[in-house]
Amino acid sequence: MKQRAIETRRGIKCQVRELGAGAPLVFLHGAGGLLPQEPLLEQLAERFHVFAPVWPGFGEEPGEELLEDMLDFTLHGFDVIEALGLEKPHLVGHSMGGMIAAEMACVNNAGFGKLALLAPVGLWLDAHPLPDLFATPAWELPGLLFADPAAGQKLLLAGLDFRNDGALTRFMVDNARRLGSAGKILFPIPNRRLSKRLYRLRAETLLVWGRQDRLVPPVYATRWQELIPRARLAWLDGAGHMLSLEQPAAAAEAIATFLG
Repeated sequence: MKQRAIETRRGIKCQVRELGAGAPLVFLHGAGGLLPQEPLLEQLAERFHVFAPVWPGFGEEPGEELLEDMLDFTLHGFDVIEALGLEKPHLVGHSMGGMIAAEMACVNNAGFGKLALLAPVGLWLDAHPLPDLFATPAWELPGLLFADPAAGQKLLLAGLDFRNDGALTRFMVDNARRLGSAGKILFPIPNRRLSKRLYRLRAETLLVWGRQDRLVPPVYATRWQELIPRARLAWLDGAGHMLSLEQPAAAAEAIATFLG
C-alpha cells in the first residue's frame, strides 16, 4: 500500500491510499474515516487497483470549509477521480460514502463502471427512524455499529489507549472535526432528498447489508433496492453497520463477484 497526495482543480489537497492492481476501483469511506488497517481494501486489492481518498475534514490537510453541502461533496468526488486520472472506475462507498457515491451516479449515470453501496445512509422511513449518530456517546458506538460490540470496540480503538490523556484529547478533537464535516450532509438526512433522484441511477448496483445493522436497519436495504432501477442485494451474516471490519472477506467476495 502506498499513500498518494493529490490536489483537485478546486485546490483541495487530500491523501489517497492506493493498493493492488487491475481494474480501477474508488472506495469512499464513511463518517468514521479510514482506519490504519482496512481489511476490506486489502481483500479488494487482490483483484482490483484500489484508490481510497480521504474526505476533507478526515485527514491532516485543511479544506473542509470548501465543502458546504451535498453538491460540494458530490463534485469533490468527481474532482478526485479526475485528479487521479481515472476513467469509468468502479465506485464503492460505505455508509456516508455510499450516500455520496449514489449521488455521484445519479448526477452522472454514465461516468462509472459498476456501483457497490455498503449500508448507505441517505434515506428516511418515518416508521423506522434512524438513531442520532451525533447525539450518541462515544462509548455507545460499538453497540450501535457492530454485531459484536466487544470486538467492535477493539477495532474502533485500533490500539488507542484512552488512559493516556493526550491520546484521548487527540481522539476527541479529531472525532469532533470528522463529525463536523459529516454533519453537513448527514444532518438532517430527510432534507437531502436523495430518494427523489435515485430513479436516475443507471449503473448496475449492488447493495451489501449486514443483517445485524442497528444504525441503518435492514428494512432500509429493501427500500434502496426498490428505488434503484438495477439493484441487487447481498446480505452478510454476523455483521452490523461496520460490515467492512466485521466481515471483510465476505464483503469483498460479494463485491468482487458482482464487479466481475
